[in-house]
Amino acid sequence: MYRIIALAALVTLASLALPNLAMAGTTPSPPGAHLYIGYPNDGQVVPANKPFRVWFGLRYMGVAPKGVKYPNTGHHHLLIDTDLPSMDQEIPSDRNHLHFGAGETETMIQLPPGKHTLQLLLGDDMHIPHNPPVYSKKITVIAR
Repeated sequence: MYRIIALAALVTLASLALPNLAMAGTTPSPPGAHLYIGYPNDGQVVPANKPFRVWFGLRYMGVAPKGVKYPNTGHHHLLIDTDLPSMDQEIPSDRNHLHFGAGETETMIQLPPGKHTLQLLLGDDMHIPHNPPVYSKKITVIAR
């Protein structure tokens, strides 16, 4: 009985000490799942104000459209000039968080002149990151 109380107290203290530590969603991702941006490359110059292709890469998982719940699958979200969102909530949908709920594996985007960041985050059938979350390295592109 005392062990249960002590464990509960420890969990409560940890949650108070680490309030920004977000838990991931409930849909599991397999070990070794890897998400990456295949194109453009980190540091690459892209045309400003003109469409260019962004290609999504995924290993050890499959792609399924929004609403399709199938093990070890998800769909892509492209994050532009923003940090990763909360891992226990639905991924926002706005100009910085592009959803590809039809199962797309590439897109065309255009950016204004300047330095920009791109990152991919995989979401489950309900747009919530997996557990553990599957996301790419953040890359920088220069629009000229």
